This record gives sequence, C-alpha cells and structure tokens, in this order.
Amino acid sequence: MQKLWVSSLSLICLVATSFAQAPNKPSSTQIHHKLQKLNFLGTALYVAAHPDDENTRLISYLSNHDKARTAYLSLTRGDGGQNLIGSELRELLGVLRTQELLAARRVDGGEQWFSRANDFGYSKHPKETLTIWDEDKVLADVVWAIRKLKPDVIVNRFDHRTPGTTHGHHTTSAMLSVEAFDLAGDTNKYPEQLQLTSIWQPKRIFFNTSWWFYGSRENFEKADKSKMLKLDIGVYYPELGLSNNEIASMASSQHLCQGFGRLTTRGSQDEYVELLKGDMPASNNLFDGINTTWTRVKGGDAIGKILEGVESNFNFSDPSQHLPDLVKAYQLLQQIEDNHWKTLKSEELRELILDCAGLYMEVSTESGSTTPGDAAKLNIEVVNRSPQQIGLKEITVTGVTSKLTPNLTLTNNKKENLTLDFDIPADATSSSPYWLDKPGSLGMYVVNEQEMIGKPETPSVFHATFSLDFDGYQINFIKPVIHRYSKPDKGELYEPFAVLPSVTSKIAEEVMIFSDAQPREVLVQVRAGKNNVSGTVHLEHPQGWTVLPENASFSIAQKGQEQAVTFQVTPPSNDSEGNITSIVTLNGNEFDKELVEIVYDHIPKQSILLPAEAKVVRMNIQKSGEHIGYIMGAGDKVPESLKQIGYQVHTIDPNDIQSGSLDKYDAIVVGIRAYNVVESLKFKQPLLFEYVENGGNMIVQYNTAGRWSKQFENIAPYDLTLSRDRVTDETASVSIIANDHSLVNFPNTIKESDFDGWVQERGLYFPKEWSQEFTPVLSMTDEGETSKEGSLLVAPYGDGHYIYTGLSFFRELPAGVSGAYKLFANMLSIGKSEVKKESNVKG
Repeated sequence: MQKLWVSSLSLICLVATSFAQAPNKPSSTQIHHKLQKLNFLGTALYVAAHPDDENTRLISYLSNHDKARTAYLSLTRGDGGQNLIGSELRELLGVLRTQELLAARRVDGGEQWFSRANDFGYSKHPKETLTIWDEDKVLADVVWAIRKLKPDVIVNRFDHRTPGTTHGHHTTSAMLSVEAFDLAGDTNKYPEQLQLTSIWQPKRIFFNTSWWFYGSRENFEKADKSKMLKLDIGVYYPELGLSNNEIASMASSQHLCQGFGRLTTRGSQDEYVELLKGDMPASNNLFDGINTTWTRVKGGDAIGKILEGVESNFNFSDPSQHLPDLVKAYQLLQQIEDNHWKTLKSEELRELILDCAGLYMEVSTESGSTTPGDAAKLNIEVVNRSPQQIGLKEITVTGVTSKLTPNLTLTNNKKENLTLDFDIPADATSSSPYWLDKPGSLGMYVVNEQEMIGKPETPSVFHATFSLDFDGYQINFIKPVIHRYSKPDKGELYEPFAVLPSVTSKIAEEVMIFSDAQPREVLVQVRAGKNNVSGTVHLEHPQGWTVLPENASFSIAQKGQEQAVTFQVTPPSNDSEGNITSIVTLNGNEFDKELVEIVYDHIPKQSILLPAEAKVVRMNIQKSGEHIGYIMGAGDKVPESLKQIGYQVHTIDPNDIQSGSLDKYDAIVVGIRAYNVVESLKFKQPLLFEYVENGGNMIVQYNTAGRWSKQFENIAPYDLTLSRDRVTDETASVSIIANDHSLVNFPNTIKESDFDGWVQERGLYFPKEWSQEFTPVLSMTDEGETSKEGSLLVAPYGDGHYIYTGLSFFRELPAGVSGAYKLFANMLSIGKSEVKKESNVKG
C-alpha cells in the first residue's frame, strides 16, 4: 500500500517520476499546474548538508506557489546516520537516504543534487569537517551545481556566521554556499568546468532563519527583521486539493529511515528568510525584481505569447485541443540560442505535450535485470488517448543497433503493442550507484566524470526514443526501460531494469572473529546473473592464514538461483586481522563483486555492487555466560556480532516478557534507540528491573534524549539523565578511570590500546547526570572540550547489574574492532566469577 500511496502523491504534486516509479498520469488540473510552471523562468537552489535538513515547506512553496524550478543540494547522502527501519549503515544507508530524498522531491516538486562529500558522522565544528572533507572539491561541487542549475536565488538552511553552534556539516554547507555565490561567476575559478557549462552569478542569497536560531521565540520577536522576508507557506492550492504545508509534511515523511513520518498540517504558517547578499526584494517574494517571464530569453517572447495564451484559455475538459499550439511553441523553442533554457524548457514542454495528448508510452522488460552480452526483449505499449492523430515513426534504444520503424498512425484510444529484441553490449556499465564504483576516503567519494557529479543516482542504462510526428513536425520522446510486473498481494509494480554481472558472490559473514587457532567453515553464496553458469571460487586471504580447498566448483542452472560453497579457514596462532575476498572465475573472467539489494515499499528497488569481501580477526578473547536475550531497537547487527564470539543470541519480543521469563538468560541486551521506537517497552520496564534485581545483567545501548513516552522518564533503576554529549573523533584519547572495576578486568583485560582502530566516533548521547550508585568507567575527550565520563556507566541493583553505554558498539562490532568485542564480552560477563565453558541453559 505504501508504494501506491507514494505514487498517488507523485501525481498530486506534479513532478516527473523516477525511472523506477509508476508512470505519471496527471489530471487536467495537474496539467494546468505544470503549464504554469512551464511559463515561469526562474530557479531557486536550497543548500544544506544532509537528507532531512531541507525545509520541505519552503521547497514546496517555491516550486508550487512561485512555480520556480527548485533544487535541493544536499552536500552528503546521510551515510553517517542511523537507520530506524533496517540494518543498512554507511554506504548502504547513503543509498537508502538518497532514494528517500528523491521520494520527497517527487512529492514537493523539487529536484535533488549532491556533492561528493561523504557523511563521516557527527562533527562539532566546521574546522573538523573541513579536515576530513576535501574543502576545495566540495566547494567546486557547489560551484558546479550553481553553474549548472543557474539559480536566481540561493537559500541556505543554516547560518554561516555561527560555527560551533550546530553540526559542523551544517555550518560548513552554509559557509561553502556563501563562498560559491561569488565564485560561480569567476572565470578563473574551476575553469575546467566551463568546458561543460558557463559561469553564473545568482542575484540573491538568503538564510532560512527561524526562532530556533535565536534560542527562543521571544528573542526572535525582538530581532531586527529589516533584511528578512516573511512568507506564508500554509497557502492552499485548489488545483491540487492540498495546502502547501500538507505537501511539505508528506514530503518529509518520506525520510522513514530517520523516523520522520508525521501528521500533515494545514493553515497559515510563517517562514522567514534573511538576505545575505544581493539586492533586497521590494516585497515578500524571493523573485521580486527578477524577470521570470519568457522575455528573459532572446527569442522567447513569441514562445511566451503562445504558452501564456494556452494557460489563460486552458481547456480542462479536452487538453488535447492545445496540441497544435504546444507543438508550435516547441518548434520556436528549438530556434533560441540559450541552450540552458532551451534544454530545460524543451524537456518540460515534451512532457506537457504527452500529457495533453493522453499519450501513454511504456517500455518494459520481462526480467528486472540483465548481464553484459546477454539478450533482452522489450514489450512496448503505445496508446494515444486523444482525437489528434499522431504518427509513430521509429523506436530506437540507446547503445544498441536494434530499432523498430512501425510508421503507425496512433488513433484515438487504440493501443499498439510492439516487441523489440536487442543484445546487451558486452561493455555495458553496471547499474550500481556510481559514487560507489571506486574506493573513497573517510570524507569523500571518488567521482572523476564531471558530468556525473551532483546527479542523485546512476542514470538508467537503456532508454527508448520514440520519434513521433505531429502534423508533419517530428519530436523525439525518451522513456527509460523498466521492469513492470505484478504480485497478487501488491498489484502492479515497477522497478529499474538493471545491468548486473553474470555472477556475484557473498561471504556469509561480514566479520569473522577467531578467538583461537581452530579452523572454521566459511560459507560463500554464489548467485547467477543469468542461466547456466559454471565455474570456480577461491578466497584471497592475508598472509599467515590458510584456506582449503584452493578452488571450489559451482554450477547453477537458473538465473537468480544461489549455490553455497564451503571453505575451511585456519587463522594464525597469534593476533592478526585482514580481509578475505571471494573471487569467482567464469569462462576465464574473474568476478569479485557482491550484489546487495535494498527493497522497501517507499523507494525503488536498489541493486548495489560492493567488493565481495569480509574481515577476519584472530584475537584471544574470553567470555562468561552463553545465552543472551536481545531486544531489538532501531536496527543493528550487534546480535550477529555476538554470535561471532560464541554467544547464543535469542531475539526477545517485549510483548512476550513475563515475570521470570528472562531468568534463563545470562544477560539481556537492549538494542540502540529501543526506548525511542519500541512502544511496548514502557509496559515491561518493571519486569526488566525485576530481572536485574534477581541477579540478571542488563545492558542498555544508546537512546536519544527526550524522544520517548513520558513513562520512560527514567530508563534506569536509578536517576540517569541523557544528553546530547558525544565524542565524535574516533581517535579521541580514552582514559580508564575505574581501573579496578571488573568491566575492564574480567574476563579480558582492557587497555587504552583497545580503543585503537575505532570507526566514525567513540559514542553518542552520553548521560550527563547520574546517581551515586553508578560508576563511570571511561573518560574521553574531543579536542578543545571538557572530558566526558558518561560513555559507560555501571551500577549494582539488587543481585544484578545495570549498564548504560553510549559507546557506538553498533558501529564497532560489525567493523570487527577487536577492542570493542573484548569490552562487550566483559559487559556480558559482569557478575560472573569464572569463564564458562558450558551452560545448562537451553533457552
């Protein structure tokens, strides 16, 4: 249902659908709305740092009220955040959040752009941010976006003048935007870009301010507003049947992995922008004084007269009556010299011509994927649902030689079904996200092709071009090749037509921990990208490790099927770590990619190719206890990681917790943000504390302060106040301040060196106040700040122990950080007197 709901929003909000979404089928009122946007020649660029930073209220207002082309430039893809709906993190989370941004833009009417900056996690200051990002490259990307989009106005979400008051990425996005405002018009800055675009000087740049930036509503009321514009972004759009803030709420609700689902709102609502550079508009209109009519383009006056006439005399009962005028305007548009507006408005006008003709064109494959060198069959449907006769001359597919020349006359409502067989080129590029093709750094993705920089996703590999004749004038229309199918429980579905390797493989476990020198079976799943594939697999491995057999054979008959092959991996006797890589040999060619598919109802299916590798770690680790109960929160891979070191992990549904039902577990672990997202926990808190009081061991991982029911005022048996304190530098110094505590001595001795090799951060949302029953174990400090002692707190309660930790185990364990494993094993072992070899608990 969710996918259908999103598609209906796409129709309401009149934006071009993604190549994987259901096709746009607008009503006549929606067509008229698109015609109004066609007749507005103005562009706005909104700039911030992450998915969900954008103000969908203002983006929708600029797009649907002002009718401007409106783009959101998010410097990052949100790779460093958390995921409330699944287990995707890092680059996979970036793919998911990219698609959620595109889903939001399909609702609010905007476009989506990015830079090459990688979201490496929370940053406290722009100084830190710009030591990790390549400042010159990110600045170049902002300049590139301005030169390509050519905005009249730029709006920053954050204030460039207040470094250190919010996320370092936030302030940095504003700082770079203000700098790029001047540089985009400088021919001496990034001259290599000018081979593909031209310089551009925006007229104005604003800061999208609000009371929040002033600390309180009272402070904002007193603020000097002489350079501010006030916009009522609660306006109602009769043609759409929605108010602007309703659209904005629905757009922001697409950020589901961040828990942004929300109620819609209605009614007047003020939004403020503060002028930073440029001339002050004479009214509360960001475009006031800027020519946004067709007369801004040389030769555009004649086009404008035609299109404005169509708009003012629009035939809502039969839009096809306007086809002759629209085609004439298109002919004139091809004659203007301004390539920017010609390209942009030609695309809009072609779409409008299709809409007015009720012309449906679809190119679908029988399968969702293909491989280089394979063959594919296209099912083509064309129907003209208007009385205007249109000629279908030719259909070609990009990159292949096959084509159709039907020379048909498309008469009213007569459906034409055609087929086209074509061969996939042997050198066809994959459909994987382009920014993941090459290894990047902590702060930057590697994208060397200038034209790809900024694009939200990899363009569809194959497009069909329809050459249509309108009363003697030919116009080409491009449609992506997609896969359309149905499911009994979901109905009609669309997904991208992907080009994937002939074979991929996946090592079953992303991280393998060897606590002794004993050999271990490693499972590799080989997946066929086409029918009848046979070959061998071998594992490349670090020096000192051994793998048997040297090669394993496989044979798979059907595309999409998998076959498991098994290797025996033996670690060295001493501590060691590295990567093993699965290499598949097929017909003399080697394949080293793993296929990861991301499937949610609110986004198109995503196919990502990543290195087929896993981390292997040999370390001496001791543990006590065996059976662990795990209450999942927002989604993490900690349970799988604990299984790596020999624990039996049992997922617990909070609804099943009864008095005494937890006694069989050696420890209960509560997953990240569980108190934020698992409503039923509020009824089970007394039973969890009862378990601890009776001798149990309870470990609660980080939660975000204030984002839970009032019944969770205290999530610990003693007073504990969470904060937004965090240590973001993964290399920040760590001191053990409870040297004699069992948490750092049993069964593993924890040293400060065990905090080497941590990734992204030390931890987040540390408590800032706690009762005297708690013992702080660690102290850690970000540069220039006071020490934080709330990352790991432990307190006895009855006969058991309660532990609260903001350390980012959910990142460190899946990354194979050995010190994190040792410390977590100690937390699970607290209260035990010896290392257990066996347990009588059967679970």
